Amino acid sequence: MKHRAVANISRLPTYDFGASTPMWWGTLAFIALEATGFALAIGAYLYLASVSPQWPIAAPPPDLFPGTAILVVLIISVVPNHMVEQWARRQDLAKVRVGMIVMSAVGFLPLLLRIWEFAALEIRWDQNAYGSIIWFIVGLHTTHLLTDVGDTVVLAVLMFTDKGNTGRRFSDVADNAFYWDFVVASWVVLYFVIYWFPRM
Repeated sequence: MKHRAVANISRLPTYDFGASTPMWWGTLAFIALEATGFALAIGAYLYLASVSPQWPIAAPPPDLFPGTAILVVLIISVVPNHMVEQWARRQDLAKVRVGMIVMSAVGFLPLLLRIWEFAALEIRWDQNAYGSIIWFIVGLHTTHLLTDVGDTVVLAVLMFTDKGNTGRRFSDVADNAFYWDFVVASWVVLYFVIYWFPRM
């Protein structure tokens, strides 16, 4: 029995960008899972606030400056992040290399500010339920920052190797930018919960 070729797909691309790739959907699923974790943490925070006669418990509201500084840095970082994504889609290797170095540096800045922020929460993690939940929420977001900064640094290094100038790698850069937007957006929500809810 002879087999007849139905279609020659050898020239089809092995990569793409956005919703047409399995990696993008995997990233979206990862974001949904982590967003659920943040929602549960916020729910625990609001529950504790609702059953406590005083909120915050035995502590003033956190110092606004460190958290606000992180918020400003993260919001500003959206601009170079989207520029890198567009350069990746155009497969402009030189610009992507520069952009990934910039985003790596930008990623470390809120981590450095976060050290200051923990000290400015005005309470220790083991002092009471309020201290435990805000340290947990800030620590959870810090974990996401570390994860994405680590991924960004690895991708930045790869872009300077022979493996960097491939369509698949440019697609990875675009997906990394997608995840960074989630890290930024999640902090906008958490910032208002941690810093402004206790002042209402």
